[in-house]
Amino acid sequence: MGSATREALAQSKKALADLERVDTATVAEIFAAGRVVGDSGQLRSLLADPSADASVKATIVDRVFARSLGAQTLGLLKDVVSARWSNQTDLLGGIEELGLRAAALSAGTDARLEAQLFEFGETVSSDAELELALGSKLGSQDAKLALVDKLLTGKGSPEIVEIVKHLVLQPRGRRIGELLRHAASVVADQGDFMVATVSSARPLAAAQLERLEKGLAAQYGRALRLNQVVDPAVIGGLRVQVGDDVIDGSIASRLGELRLQLAG
Repeated sequence: MGSATREALAQSKKALADLERVDTATVAEIFAAGRVVGDSGQLRSLLADPSADASVKATIVDRVFARSLGAQTLGLLKDVVSARWSNQTDLLGGIEELGLRAAALSAGTDARLEAQLFEFGETVSSDAELELALGSKLGSQDAKLALVDKLLTGKGSPEIVEIVKHLVLQPRGRRIGELLRHAASVVADQGDFMVATVSSARPLAAAQLERLEKGLAAQYGRALRLNQVVDPAVIGGLRVQVGDDVIDGSIASRLGELRLQLAG
């Protein structure tokens, strides 16, 4: 991420924080705007042009979105495009991130939105046909939306429905598992905590999970929540992933290292 994008993202996050009220409608509008921008190369080029005046970009936003967005979301989008993004891809990613952060604000921390995303990701990754149906470029958008509704409406929060619908409609070259993991990390960051995925051969006891959570929180200096995965392939021990960090104390990992040593 370039320095221009970092500054633009910080400016956009502040604009989101300044909104009086964020609800599911706000989330849906932000995501919808991102898809419109993503579907038009000309619009992306105009809005991401670092040499264009902010007032010109605001006028373009008005012309394109005035009839489809509420005043609050329209103002937010103007703030987003008035910033200097490093490139068109970063602009699209920034709009998506704002949608994810808005979803976290709308749902509230008690909804455990990041856990819902994790659970849905586990469901998808365990079913190759479902993963293909949601991620295939050949599948129709209507079919994907209908499938998301069938899987999540009435079972998950309204915010996760909006998130997943957006991700399957605008994957931007990413696989569905990657999309869901990224979404969960952004949602967690908005709630000012991190997420750790703990893999073990057998379910861990509540006391073990509590000790592990406290230890990791102390190590990273930030509140942390755990997602547990039971994976017999681990054999014994634990594999913990926090963001890009992997702490692999599993027996399977040690056996793999031993095989490499013996092969050498």
